[in-house]
Amino acid sequence: MAVTIAGLLLALVLFYLATSIKIVRQGYQYTIEHFGRYTTTASPGFNFYPAFFYRVGRKVNMMEQVIDIPGQEIITKDNAIVSTDGVVFFQVLDAAKAAYEVSDLYVALLQLTTTNLRTVMGSMDLDETLSKRDEINARLLSVVDHATVPWGVKITRVEIKDIRPPTDIVAAMGRQMKAEREKRANILEAEGSRASEILRAEGQKQARILEAEGRRESAYRDSEARERAAEAEAKATRVVSEAIESGGTQAINYFIAQKYVEAIGKFATSPNAKTILFPVEATQLIGTLGGIGELAKEALGKSDAPAPASAAKPNPTGLPRP
Repeated sequence: MAVTIAGLLLALVLFYLATSIKIVRQGYQYTIEHFGRYTTTASPGFNFYPAFFYRVGRKVNMMEQVIDIPGQEIITKDNAIVSTDGVVFFQVLDAAKAAYEVSDLYVALLQLTTTNLRTVMGSMDLDETLSKRDEINARLLSVVDHATVPWGVKITRVEIKDIRPPTDIVAAMGRQMKAEREKRANILEAEGSRASEILRAEGQKQARILEAEGRRESAYRDSEARERAAEAEAKATRVVSEAIESGGTQAINYFIAQKYVEAIGKFATSPNAKTILFPVEATQLIGTLGGIGELAKEALGKSDAPAPASAAKPNPTGLPRP
């Protein structure tokens, strides 16, 4: 009988010890209550709290967690209805506050985030809600994180997953985008035409400038050529005048014969001239050519010999004597 009682007492002791030992898993913390009142928090690992006097109140997950925000319809500032959803990442920093400062932490976080999401997006236009997701996320994070400080919770991130405008607004946005792109295309085309016209006008301007410079250079060269020709003519005239003054009549005969030959050559090369009529005075051309020969002899120094007597006689025909 005594052995049975001893065995029963040993079993009760072992049961008491087993129920007093608290093994906390990594990533969790347990709140310990003493007759229903919070006393301490059990950390991960081995913990011993006498049974019947202490009990585990809440098992709090200390790891970062995520709550999915279900899709909901929100009216924007410009009275457009959009559907949106998102996610909230949070982590419990104080197990006691998370366990005793709020009744249901997950429901509270979900409702708090949903309410503030409506507030933030409802104060923005449709275009802002579609283009400023980062701003929406930052504002939600700031508001929700500040509200959850008494609960011992840290909101790490708030992300909007999707924003879906109504179908008619999507179609209108598509038409607007198409019109905007056509406008940009027309502007670019007009700018291209403008630049092309400017370049063409610049090219024409440069061409006219170069053409004018060419005409100026050509006129300058022509004036120089005429000046040189005039100087040569003046020099030739001066030489002839000096020759006449010195008694050299052959020079006059030379120039007359030269001009006469040039005039006859022009008659001969005329495309309309089939028959050439020479005046009677043309027979004197031979005498003029004879004068040219005499001028050449004088230039070569052969005119020192006495002239024949027949040369002194007048020749009314103007033809050379045999």
